[in-house]
Amino acid sequence: MHYAVTRNARESAARAGFGVLSELIGMRLLAREEVRELIEALEKQRPREGAVRAGLERLAFGGISDAIRLLFTDVAELEPEILDSMELFCVSEIKRQKGGAVEIKFFDRLKAFEKLLSISEEHGSGAVPFYQAVLEGAKNLYTEQDGENFGI
Repeated sequence: MHYAVTRNARESAARAGFGVLSELIGMRLLAREEVRELIEALEKQRPREGAVRAGLERLAFGGISDAIRLLFTDVAELEPEILDSMELFCVSEIKRQKGGAVEIKFFDRLKAFEKLLSISEEHGSGAVPFYQAVLEGAKNLYTEQDGENFGI
């Protein structure tokens, strides 16, 4: 079920509780025909709006720990396997500057919340009050910290 939403074997196995060996177990599970058939059936059951909502929820609620780890990892130590295992769904852009500094830009969580709110309102979801509360809390946090509203 997690893979049908995330399309990421490592993350899906980790969410299912497989822990340290999640990448290996996720790949082994994907190699099984019955697992692939189940994923395909789940994807057919879920309407397209569900996939969009799941992606927006990942942007709005997703963790950034792997992106931060990448920021502090020496390039010489960075092997393709390590990079492949990182959850970077929320990252919109990565740049390495001339002096060796790394710049990481993330997708806008507030915009993801706004889109979730709009989808929920259009489809009569019971999540509207929750999304409204999170969005208002985030707006207030920005206002209190910086004395500005940033056009939100």
